[in-house]
Amino acid sequence: MAIELHMPALSPTMETGTLAKWLVKVGDTVESGTMIAEIETDKATMEFESIDDGVVGKILVEEGAENIPVGQLIAVLLEEGEDASVADDVSAAEPVAVKEEVPAPVGAPVVAPAAPAPVAVAAPAPAPVVQASTGDRVFASPLARRIAEQSGYDISAISGTGPRGRVIKRDVESYTPSAAASAVAGPAPIDGDAPYEVIKLSNMRKVIAKRLTESKQNVPHFYLSVDIELDNLLAARKNLNAMSDEYKISVNDFVIKACAMALIKVPEANVQFHGDVMHQFKRADISVAVAIEGGLITPVVRGAEQKGLRAISDETKDLAKRAHAGKLAPEEYSGGTFSISNMGMMGIKQFDAVINPPQAAILAVGSGEQRPVVKNGELSVATVMTVTLSCDHRAIDGAVGAAYLGALKMFLQEPSTMLL
Repeated sequence: MAIELHMPALSPTMETGTLAKWLVKVGDTVESGTMIAEIETDKATMEFESIDDGVVGKILVEEGAENIPVGQLIAVLLEEGEDASVADDVSAAEPVAVKEEVPAPVGAPVVAPAAPAPVAVAAPAPAPVVQASTGDRVFASPLARRIAEQSGYDISAISGTGPRGRVIKRDVESYTPSAAASAVAGPAPIDGDAPYEVIKLSNMRKVIAKRLTESKQNVPHFYLSVDIELDNLLAARKNLNAMSDEYKISVNDFVIKACAMALIKVPEANVQFHGDVMHQFKRADISVAVAIEGGLITPVVRGAEQKGLRAISDETKDLAKRAHAGKLAPEEYSGGTFSISNMGMMGIKQFDAVINPPQAAILAVGSGEQRPVVKNGELSVATVMTVTLSCDHRAIDGAVGAAYLGALKMFLQEPSTMLL
């Protein structure tokens, strides 16, 4: 019996994927563990491996195909002795429910597979059917709604030809909005006549846009800033790096360690809001924002409060390298309890970061620079860094945020306290 290969769920937030590249062709023999395709998810391009032995009998999805729903049939393997004709009648008609290959992080929303894409038929499209709607409700498939939203169409203006008047993909793709509808629901008009280029959004950029929009709309942010003197930290860093050529500790490594220890010292800040309850974590898993081509990804340093600076340095360098190469596994960039966004190396003095749900806080780190300070009534110069804590006010109050920043400031200004 032919073995069906379906579009896998390679990350907790993945609904659809792009089949970036086939690594096999029809007639190739594959074994369990053979890499058969490269799949672009909402976070990275990952390799998809076969768990069965067989011969590639049919490839149902073209290389480069986008928005393939999780669970859709993409290829067929023939078992030993099977004739290629077994795969002739197989088509990628409907997605099936596929269990995610990685566990969702604590508190992550459950993502349902995208709706199946209807099979194209040669017969002419039937005449529009009056929609069977109740009140203002419009019956439409999730895929049709998503295509309509991306196209700027009002879904209620589209006549459905599916069962009981349901709006389906074909209806949206064949819909031509009237001038009035275009003015209301279409894309914003171009201001002026400057030449421009249309840049297609990657899956990663679409997810970033969606998640951060939801964060600013649904999460009540408030912000707390504090200045931190770094002279003691810089001296400690210089001494540590002078001891060996095998490692190079960065200021960011100190920040990760201090953030983690401050979360343990002020556990009320190491939380997530979940409706009628909150989750308070007993370990500090620090998500570190890394800018890569096309967007951002947040690899996680787990249990950072228990790790030394060298271990944190080695781990963050490895995670960043593989993030740029698109080689991170889903469990390496999901499930953090707190985030850091450091733009100090870019010369940014101070900024406010957007919380990454379901986390309840993120620290924005600015550049360290020499500034005038007053000590014991006398003016002097110190290396000062401004950090800003963005908090979810549903989970963290101002006093908790202030206590957290107080602990963080102590650890960074007196790095020897991190050894206690």
